[in-house]
Amino acid sequence: MSPNAPVRADAAVIAVVGVAHATSHLFHLLLPPLFPLLMPDFGFGYTEAGFLMTVFFAISGFGQAFAGIVVDRYGARRVLMAGMSLLAASGLALSLAVNYPMLLLAVALAGAGNAVFHPADFSLLNKKVSPARLGYAFSVHGLSGNLGWAMGATISGMALAWAGWRGAGIAAALVALCSIAALQMARPLLDDDVAKAGAGARASGTTFGFLGAPVIWLAFMFFLLITAAFGGLQSFSVPVLGGIYGLTAAAGVAALTGYLLGSAAGMVVGGFVAVRVHEHDRTVGAALVGAAVFASVLASGLPPAWAVIPLMVGIGVGVGLAGPSRDLLVRRVATDSLPGGNASPAFGRVYGFVYSGLDVGLALGPLAFGALLDAGGRDGVLPGVALLQVLAVLTVLAMGRKVAPLRAKSV
Repeated sequence: MSPNAPVRADAAVIAVVGVAHATSHLFHLLLPPLFPLLMPDFGFGYTEAGFLMTVFFAISGFGQAFAGIVVDRYGARRVLMAGMSLLAASGLALSLAVNYPMLLLAVALAGAGNAVFHPADFSLLNKKVSPARLGYAFSVHGLSGNLGWAMGATISGMALAWAGWRGAGIAAALVALCSIAALQMARPLLDDDVAKAGAGARASGTTFGFLGAPVIWLAFMFFLLITAAFGGLQSFSVPVLGGIYGLTAAAGVAALTGYLLGSAAGMVVGGFVAVRVHEHDRTVGAALVGAAVFASVLASGLPPAWAVIPLMVGIGVGVGLAGPSRDLLVRRVATDSLPGGNASPAFGRVYGFVYSGLDVGLALGPLAFGALLDAGGRDGVLPGVALLQVLAVLTVLAMGRKVAPLRAKSV
């Protein structure tokens, strides 16, 4: 992609990739709001509910590393179409479920579909969007994911009110089918040179040679830690906040919505910050420290109940603000780890592995926090979220120290 590519072409690519990303995130938050009905209908507890999300993200994490290799060899648009088809099948499977194993099948299909999005999305953005606009592209990409979460919660809420949890599965499948149509219509914009991608993947060293770089593992651990924290928060904030502050379920959902909206707002501002402030590790660290402070205050149980929503919004703003700078830092990790740097066509496998840490964290977080809730450890959830955030900050600062010397050598 030329550095001087037209704004209109860049905007179109960013928009279509954003729609795909929003659809994948819809399936992240489709099930948790349905747990209050699914648990009595199918006779399972919080641990089994957490296990459903663990299956989703475990399959997504394992598949994501493999999907990166497939993206480099066969092209990102085709892989996106396949993933979206699996998501549509998952929604239909949920609508037809009659027992817990069928719920497991639905989440397994969704996890397999979700696996393709980070390696495919970031490969397309890096190849098709002008470098000067990548900060804005990553901002929109992250924002679309947050909007997808909100869409998932909204679809579940509307379906619960009007059509039951089976209606939520059908609605989600319809959204996935609409996204497939959008990808097909945008084919001229998104098609990459498959032959070149395959040749480049073979020419840029061994398939897993990049794993020898310590910074790759630091990036993986960062995503594992930060998403373990917020996987638990998103899945169980309603019962936790209800237990600590006496909030009704509706107020708890409002607090979760505030977190999602705050994260979306932070993501918008974070795009402008990422373009102008190039010390991305420090931006991410400062934003996540702020989010950890809000989580610690919330965990104390001292604020009045009316302060819960503003505090959840504050956590979301910190997480969202970190997003675009985080993605640009990972891009630096990718370009420093691949022969050819910015010119390498093999972004997929690096993004696939690094972002699989996100899915591992989202697999472990709900399972661990769900078990903690079943064991009566409700008051430990929010302190756990804050601790994981602090560990993530230490990891991202270590990433910055590793990347900066490599970057200086390449100049």
